[in-house]
Amino acid sequence: MRHISRRSFLRAAGGAGLAAAAGCATADTRPGHIDAHVHVWPTGTAKYPLAPHMTKGGCVDSFTPEQLFAHCKPEGVTRIVLIQMSFFQFDNSYMLDAIANYPGVFSGVGIVNEHEAGVARRMKDLARRGVRGFRIHAGKEKDPGVWLGTPGMAEMWRAAADEGLSICPLISPDALPFIGKMCAKYPRTSVVIDHFARIGVTGSMARADLDPLLNLSKHPHVRVKASAFYVLGKRQPPYLDLGPMIRECRDAFGAQRLMWASDCPFQVGPGHTYHDSIALIRDRLDFLSREDKEWLLGRTAENVFWA
Repeated sequence: MRHISRRSFLRAAGGAGLAAAAGCATADTRPGHIDAHVHVWPTGTAKYPLAPHMTKGGCVDSFTPEQLFAHCKPEGVTRIVLIQMSFFQFDNSYMLDAIANYPGVFSGVGIVNEHEAGVARRMKDLARRGVRGFRIHAGKEKDPGVWLGTPGMAEMWRAAADEGLSICPLISPDALPFIGKMCAKYPRTSVVIDHFARIGVTGSMARADLDPLLNLSKHPHVRVKASAFYVLGKRQPPYLDLGPMIRECRDAFGAQRLMWASDCPFQVGPGHTYHDSIALIRDRLDFLSREDKEWLLGRTAENVFWA
C-alpha cells in the first residue's frame, strides 16, 4: 500500500498459489461480495510498458485477473474494483482492458495527471470506459496543503462532483485535516479514503490519528475502505486487533459508508491469505450485524462504483 511495503512484498509471494490460478479464465458474475481494492498487472512489459523510471520493485512478476479469481471466487467475491497500479502511472490501459474483457465484473479507479491541461476531460473519457474513481496521492510532495491546493486538483474535485465520480485519496493520517478542508470546499464530491488512511502502519491505532478520520464522518459523501489488514496493527491473522478501529468507524460513519477490500496481491503475500482478510468482516467481528456485513461486503461499493 505504500511504496516501501510494496518493495517488501518479495517475489516469493508469487509462488504456487498464484501460479495455480493461471488456468482460471472466467469470472462468476452472479451477485456476491465485492472486493473494493485490487491491483492487477501482466507478465512482461511489451504491450503494457512501465512508466519511465518505474520498476516492479519487489512485486510479483504478474497478478492477472485470472490469478485473482483463484483467490476471490472461493470466498464468494464476484465483483472487484481495480486500482490503477503505480508503476504504470497515467497509462490506465491494462486496467481498462481488464474491465472490457470481463463485462460487469470490474469497475476501476484510475490515475490522471492533475498538472496537465484537460484533466476534467480525461476523467470523463475514462468514466465512459468503466472508471468510477480517481486515486490521488502526494507523490514526492511532503506538504498536504501544497499537493491538494493545485488548480488541477481543484478541477479534479469539481469534475468528480459533476460526473458522479469519486476522489480516492491514498494518504497518511497527517493529511486527514487537509482532506476535511477539501470536503468542506467541495461538499458534493464523493470521497473514498483508502486503507483507513494507513492508520496502524506504525503498529498502533493512535487516538491522534483515528480522531481526524472519524471527524470526516460529518461530511456525508466520505466513505472509508476497511482494507490492507496485512500491513496494519500487529500484521497477523486473524487481525482481531483491528476490530476496535473498525467498530469506531462503523459507529461514526455507519456501515453504509464503509467498504471491505483486500488490497491484493499484497494481501496474499507470505503469512497472509485472502480468506483471512474477508473472514475478519464476514465471520469474526461479533459487533457487526448481518446488515452491517451486507454493506461492508458489497452494497457500499456497489453504490459508489457501479451506480
